[in-house]
Amino acid sequence: MGSAYPDGAMKRFREPEVRTRAIPIVSTDSEIIERSLDEPEAFSGIFERHVRPVGGYIRRRIGADAVDDALSETFLVAFRRRSSFDSTVGSALPWLLGIATRVVKRHGADEARQWRSFEAAAGAAPLSDGGHDASDERMDAGAALRALAPRIAALAPRDRDALLLYAWGDLTYEQVALALGVPVGTVRSRLNRVRRRLAPPGSHSATRLTWMAKEASDVAH
Repeated sequence: MGSAYPDGAMKRFREPEVRTRAIPIVSTDSEIIERSLDEPEAFSGIFERHVRPVGGYIRRRIGADAVDDALSETFLVAFRRRSSFDSTVGSALPWLLGIATRVVKRHGADEARQWRSFEAAAGAAPLSDGGHDASDERMDAGAALRALAPRIAALAPRDRDALLLYAWGDLTYEQVALALGVPVGTVRSRLNRVRRRLAPPGSHSATRLTWMAKEASDVAH
């Protein structure tokens, strides 16, 4: 991901009186956030640590044109709500992605435009070929996304959120549950439902989510 938006987003995220101070690299997210309660400038360490994964997730969901505003809004909300962060959680990323997911909902027109662009690129080729079950193959992430875009866009919002936090947020089931504020069993149920709905026509098994490989980048260009 390019470096165009982090600097701009950081300028919008910072409040006027905040001064940047170096954060010790050994600090945990919880320590940084706890420190920021007394020293607000310390929160810049959370931004610097997580801006790229949070920005990548937002960018995939609403596109490059809208990412800066949504990214800065996400970190500003996190900054203002930092006292509510659960200090027993090791990483702030699920918390930040949960906030980002709610911010994305306020950019509904941008997200709808993004899915329309995916749907426009969708191919007519089926997900299985020559009798091979696509659920047993690692598919090219970009091609599979284009092929499945109409069905992903048609998912219930809560199911789509769980799917994209898992696939694009690179979260575990437990972390998705933290991000959404729901039990992990609910996440499992939602992702199982997604697998059934995205399974190739005629498939008797739930499709794997490897078609949207977590390591894939820039598929939302």
